[in-house]
Amino acid sequence: MLFFNTDSFRKLPTDKQEKILQTAIIEFAEHGFDGANINVIAKKAGISVGSMYKYFKNKHDLYMMTVSISVNKLSTTLNEIISLKMDFLSTVEKIVRAIQFHSRENIYLTKLYNQMTTENNAEFVQRIVSQMEGVTAQLYAAFIAEAQKNEDARPNINPKYFAFFLDNLFILLQFSYTCEYYKERLKMFVGEDVFADDELLVEQLMKFVKGALYLKD
Repeated sequence: MLFFNTDSFRKLPTDKQEKILQTAIIEFAEHGFDGANINVIAKKAGISVGSMYKYFKNKHDLYMMTVSISVNKLSTTLNEIISLKMDFLSTVEKIVRAIQFHSRENIYLTKLYNQMTTENNAEFVQRIVSQMEGVTAQLYAAFIAEAQKNEDARPNINPKYFAFFLDNLFILLQFSYTCEYYKERLKMFVGEDVFADDELLVEQLMKFVKGALYLKD
């Protein structure tokens, strides 16, 4: 993980570090970068504003630290799935199930990700994209190219484009489990009881991906 904090922060006990960062994640997730208040974060974390600026040079570094935490969790989850060395469809299904679980377990990190997508600051957008999407873009394209080589994936599909479309499905699925607008949107399309049947969602999404990528069932 990149260091957006100072030596003083890294010398803190682990539980105090976690309290500061979790407080910051919630504040940024609920209010975005511009709306978040570093004084509020410090107060809720039980430290002085002066101490906060000893741990982080500015709000930008604190924000990017929370982004790095999200990236690290994503990378860890994907690496665990990749290490299983399954075929493409099995890998996709594993990722979908991981999204269902981790989105619920890490609600504020997912909400933070949603907030990131609305930031207007060009510098933030570039840094966020390079961290968040860089983890998945090349990986998914490589998986699809491998499926074209060793499985019955359609040869006329461009792996990079299909990776982009697939990642968009994953992103929206994450938001659909945590963000109120996307939750309501999913219920409007599928039904009020959609969150009570994870297996049906997995089944239908896998049929959609398989039908788009493969020449035959």
